[in-house]
Amino acid sequence: MTSPPPQDRPPSPADQENAAPPPGAKPRDKSPQKTDDPPPPSKKKKKKILIGAAIVRGLAAAGGWWWYASQPKEDPYRVVLYGNVDLRQVSLAFNGTDRIARLDVDEGQHVKAGQVLGELDTRTLLLRLDQSRAQAEAQQQVLRRLQAGSRPEELAQARANTAAVAADAELAQRQLDRLQATWRESNGRAVSQQDLDSAQAKARAAAAQLESARKSEQLVRTGPRTEEVAQAEAQLNAARADIALMERHLVETKLTAPVAATVRARLMEPGDMASPQRPVYTLAITDPKWVRAWVKEADLGRIRPGMAASIAIDSQPDRTLPGKVGYISSVAEFTPKTVQTEELRTALVYEVRVLAADRADVLRMGMPATVRIELPRPSGQRAR
Repeated sequence: MTSPPPQDRPPSPADQENAAPPPGAKPRDKSPQKTDDPPPPSKKKKKKILIGAAIVRGLAAAGGWWWYASQPKEDPYRVVLYGNVDLRQVSLAFNGTDRIARLDVDEGQHVKAGQVLGELDTRTLLLRLDQSRAQAEAQQQVLRRLQAGSRPEELAQARANTAAVAADAELAQRQLDRLQATWRESNGRAVSQQDLDSAQAKARAAAAQLESARKSEQLVRTGPRTEEVAQAEAQLNAARADIALMERHLVETKLTAPVAATVRARLMEPGDMASPQRPVYTLAITDPKWVRAWVKEADLGRIRPGMAASIAIDSQPDRTLPGKVGYISSVAEFTPKTVQTEELRTALVYEVRVLAADRADVLRMGMPATVRIELPRPSGQRAR
């Protein structure tokens, strides 16, 4: 028997690699092919990387420790408060109503107590003052005339008038006497009854005029009534009071500073119509100054009025101003929005005023400030 022919099979990669190249083809390069992956690092390079990472971690740990150590530690014997500088203000206005003649100071200037800051127009007021003085002088003369009494010439005139009236009364009485005698002798035939009645009336009128003249002479001798003198004195006092009022108005035309202060605002200008309701200047009183701060209830019992304090501001962090606790509120309130510390934003606190000794005038109204109050320490322990 004959064996079956061998079956065909595909060539393996090894056969293809060992097979001879066809005629005319280039020989195949059997060297290993290159790839894009980097070669694995050596042991020496790995060691350097580990050392560098360890150094970085060590430096970061040292920096964190230094930052933590450099942070200020809370001192249990010190109370730190935060607040703003506050001071009193004065709004100055003229007491009178007139045109402003001049203003002498501007914003930012320091003024002394009693210093003249401005003045109103005084021409109309001066004319009224002259009128009041003239009226007072006239009333003064009236009072002098009443106090002096009657002049000698007035007394002589009164006596002469009395003598003349007395002579007329004597003449009228004599004529009456003659008519009556004739009437009696003629049994009423020589003199009519009408003539007799007329003579009697004239005699009575003359007698009355004589009595009036004598009373007038007595009044001249006595002088004016005490009530008239008192009335004249009262009218003179009223005139003098009017003069004093005009002089007071004249003084009030000048606007003066009530205390030493700094001009914060100039609200009007020369030529404006001034009135008591319109402020001209706003003054900031430089003494006293205080820091309005707030203390939480836990620290309220640790401070008291009169305790020494130090005040620091952001513009001069290396310098502190001395102060003392001047006022502690007895009513709790929510922390104002100006205090931005996280602990106190929603807590109930108490207002504290720390008076500042600011001779150099460094503090300004509304300026943020930090107040530190040192509490009594045990003996031998120093402040941090």
